[in-house]
Amino acid sequence: MTNQLIEKFKNKKLILASGSPRRQELLKGLDIPFIIETKEVNEVYPSQLKAGEITEYLAKLKADAFPKIDSDTIIITADTIVWINDKAVMKPKDREEALEMIKSLSNKCHSVFTSVCIKSKIKIKVFTELTKVYFENLTEDEIVYYVDKYKPYDKAGAYGAQDWIGYIGIKKLEGSYFNVMGLPVHKLYKELLKF
Repeated sequence: MTNQLIEKFKNKKLILASGSPRRQELLKGLDIPFIIETKEVNEVYPSQLKAGEITEYLAKLKADAFPKIDSDTIIITADTIVWINDKAVMKPKDREEALEMIKSLSNKCHSVFTSVCIKSKIKIKVFTELTKVYFENLTEDEIVYYVDKYKPYDKAGAYGAQDWIGYIGIKKLEGSYFNVMGLPVHKLYKELLKF
């Protein structure tokens, strides 16, 4: 038996354009060889965009940072946001913002949107996955402990589902767990097979 994805991309160079250790770990799980190459991108989006429109725009923006692609190269980019109270929650700038973000998620349901862009020299495909996350009522002590010990400044919404706060705080998920970590690998697998 063979892995169809390995066969399909054996003569291609797959680039994951992401510095996220979680995305790198998840893509490794698909057993296809890839390299990591990141470019500096100013992640600013038009203010009228909402929810998944934001992540789609930013995933494409990251792919556009690679204007010249060889015919045997495929770029994968992704962007994740937390969406609550009709607004996007990105990565926190500092400790105070991280504490405020997690407080705003406590005892509520929020949405996590991840968009992935797959780009070759001749085509581009963008898709979006949504997961609903339900948090327990978190105490002030729990929130402070998590932010001070885990320093979640590189995570949308200031938390990682795979961290301590996820273990004690997430009571229910509707959708893909891996999407919350930053890469909906089940969907990416299917889209790469079709690409």
